[in-house]
Amino acid sequence: MPPSLLEQLSAGALDWLGGNLDHFDPFATAAGSDTRSTPQAKAKAALELGLLCHRAARPDGSAPDPLGGAAALVRKLWQDPDFPRLFDGSPVYASTYRLVYAALAPDGIDTTQCREALARLDPDFLSPGGKSPYLRIEIRYYADKAGVRHTIEPYAALLPRSPLLAHPADGPAVAAGTAGGAVRPLTVPQAYALTHTAFYLGDFGRAEPRLTGAGLDHARDLTHRMLLHCVAHELWDLAAELVLTQFVLGEDPLRTPSGAAAVECLARAQRADGAIPGRSAELRAGPGATAGEFFRKAYHTTLVTALMASIVSSPREVS
Repeated sequence: MPPSLLEQLSAGALDWLGGNLDHFDPFATAAGSDTRSTPQAKAKAALELGLLCHRAARPDGSAPDPLGGAAALVRKLWQDPDFPRLFDGSPVYASTYRLVYAALAPDGIDTTQCREALARLDPDFLSPGGKSPYLRIEIRYYADKAGVRHTIEPYAALLPRSPLLAHPADGPAVAAGTAGGAVRPLTVPQAYALTHTAFYLGDFGRAEPRLTGAGLDHARDLTHRMLLHCVAHELWDLAAELVLTQFVLGEDPLRTPSGAAAVECLARAQRADGAIPGRSAELRAGPGATAGEFFRKAYHTTLVTALMASIVSSPREVS
């Protein structure tokens, strides 16, 4: 797999993201004119841009040149008192968004608003009661980053029941006798839970994934088989996340058959402007999509592809 293919994915995706920052800014004219986008969706897009900048930040806190504009927007939003107020429009997700907002605060900003957001978390949000192992892992990850006290169990206690280990080795066949990649070991929601669990446990590739031996082999096998399924069915968004999962689990995705195939699949899907036009071939934006509609369809997969490509193509930094 030539490195230039991954570099092409990264450069194109970052270029498209940089050219569409007005859609990530919930208070910009472009975002405001998109009447179909809810406050929750606008907040979510900005938080995801914040995650990309947080993971890409250099040790001195600066952003790589292609992310300079994105990093500046994130710093502006994180200091805008109107931004955390958007979380109020989604009571179900408000505490999660407030915690993520505080955890991803750029270095050097006034964190008064972040502390206020943490003070508004639901009283039981930072405790394990009534939450799945996956949700507890997610909360622990962001709570630790935000420096907020919680009572979530240690990762070691949650890992055996996490999506990385709890699913059986063999999953249901999508259709008997079909071509390679048709065996889906996980449902799509289960696969997303697997990828996110790996991201949190391995800090998006910056830490060991806390798995060894048979457990690590099991997680890698699930990832490999689900990735083949994604390539066969052009599930672009999940494919990008699974390639990053392979990296987090200690593999070189470009040296695995499934990872190499997924990168090629994403390169085929990428438009000339750098966008990946949807979460999958089936869900891609149509030719008549407005700018706002196209952004809603394309931004997440393009951002995840940029995140994956930038991490996988960089030297491994495991603490």
